[in-house]
Amino acid sequence: MRVVIVTESFPPDVNGVAHCALQTARHLVDRGHTPLVVAPAPAPGNRLGAALAPCPVVHVPSLPLPGYPQVRVALPSRRLTTAIAEHRPDVVHLASPFVLGVRGMAAAARLGVPAVAVYQTDLAGYARTYMGAGEAAAWRRIRAVHSAADVTLVPSSASLRDLRTHDVPRLKLWARGVDTARFRPELRDEALRRDLAPNGEVVVGYVGRLAPEKRVDLLSGVCGLPGVKVVVVGDGPSRPALTDALPGAVFLGRRGGDDLARIFASFDVFAHTGPFETFCQTVQEAMAAGVPVVAPAAGGPLDLVGHQRTGLLVPPCDADALRDAVASLATGPGLRAAYGAAGRAAVEGRTWAVIGDQLIGHYADVVAARKAVMAA
Repeated sequence: MRVVIVTESFPPDVNGVAHCALQTARHLVDRGHTPLVVAPAPAPGNRLGAALAPCPVVHVPSLPLPGYPQVRVALPSRRLTTAIAEHRPDVVHLASPFVLGVRGMAAAARLGVPAVAVYQTDLAGYARTYMGAGEAAAWRRIRAVHSAADVTLVPSSASLRDLRTHDVPRLKLWARGVDTARFRPELRDEALRRDLAPNGEVVVGYVGRLAPEKRVDLLSGVCGLPGVKVVVVGDGPSRPALTDALPGAVFLGRRGGDDLARIFASFDVFAHTGPFETFCQTVQEAMAAGVPVVAPAAGGPLDLVGHQRTGLLVPPCDADALRDAVASLATGPGLRAAYGAAGRAAVEGRTWAVIGDQLIGHYADVVAARKAVMAA
């Protein structure tokens, strides 16, 4: 199949949408398909994403989002429609469509090409966080965008319920894969652990963007636990405030690849704080690394974390509950080992190859359905 992946974000961006789009392109190439990626142009001089991509990438002019320059927003451009038309796709894949994806949807409709939309971002939750209002408007936008797709793929049962509640049609569940060869327990690095926790503390890690909606500030109570060292991996607009809010925490900045895998495996506990995760890839990566997880009982983590089996689920945005859950694991090395081993076992069958083949099956379904309609 020939596929155009229209994505709101792509490497060098570091987020779930960018990572999933890259893995999708890689898998399509591995299976002998012909993808093309269309994405917002990165900051001038940063062409790492195109270097990583296994297929051609068309960059649409973009501008940084005011107040959050790490996020780039695509500007109107004929380049998108031209790229889709020239690639002659069998299907258009829309990764978290909102700005560029909406234009991609319209172009696919004009060209008579079926569109698969992938829901990945809790825009309604972001509206509450950043504006304190606008949740209803966000849902109207989501409903309008996704109702135009032949099918919308959702990453978790919580997202499926949310979209059904708001009358988004034609939904199917499609989770995310994890690189179990890269993220694995054997990479635990005692030298790194001594650098991070020189007094032998239990290392509690967070990995992700440092932005208001991630609520990393909830780790403040964990920082006060005796014998615990908090390690934060990632970057974003909240970093200056978090250095004050998390006394004693170690901030490693943005990390990736094998370096990130080594850091994951060197944690004793992984703590995720964000209440608006439609999936939560870092939870899977921690589980693949054999690390027990503490996460909010909301969104994607509800599907990923087996409570009292692979980790602990706590009420969202409850700093005390988060602290107490981490404390119970910090003082229980046997429990940590049991949860970590169970977590690794739980994700071993969730490779990107398995998930990618499921996606290709969804493509084939919409292509066949469109042909049936045309033939009727």
